[in-house]
Amino acid sequence: TKIAAKRKVAYERGGKELRHAAKRWPHLYRFIVIGLLTGSRSGVIVNLQWNWIDLDRGLMRRRPEGKVETKKRTPPVRIGAKLTRLLRHWKRLDGDRSKWVCHYDGRPVLKVRRSWASAVAQAGLGKDVTPHTLRHTRATWLMQHGIDPWEAAGHLGMSVETLQRVYGKHHPNYQKNAAEI
Repeated sequence: TKIAAKRKVAYERGGKELRHAAKRWPHLYRFIVIGLLTGSRSGVIVNLQWNWIDLDRGLMRRRPEGKVETKKRTPPVRIGAKLTRLLRHWKRLDGDRSKWVCHYDGRPVLKVRRSWASAVAQAGLGKDVTPHTLRHTRATWLMQHGIDPWEAAGHLGMSVETLQRVYGKHHPNYQKNAAEI
């Protein structure tokens, strides 16, 4: 389908054009990088606060401490070295100016709708690429790199069944044994 083709372009470009286009809007740039490197939903990212992140342990909570889990699972996610370096840098830049990681002059960002649309257009990705595409991209990358489905599902906060049903075709071992019979 047309949407699948556009998403494939976004996956193949690895978000590079989108990240480049978003540099005009620091809050959007952070949003995109966090989305690509954690697979978190957009609501989690815009609400993300500095006290949800443990840079020493490399962990990020996806909801405030004590908030009840919903059907849209939000387990903590381990953050890699690249994101940890960026978060440390952004924290130094922010100082005590804002409690939110993605902020606009210290104020919380409620939605990224306008800056997102501008960056997507500038990157030439089309209107079918939404913030949720970042989550799809992360899931696809995890499967393409052969990450164990249980580990990938935990990282993304989705069930193994959903991960395998939607993204299993991207795993390098997809139908490998069946092809050899």
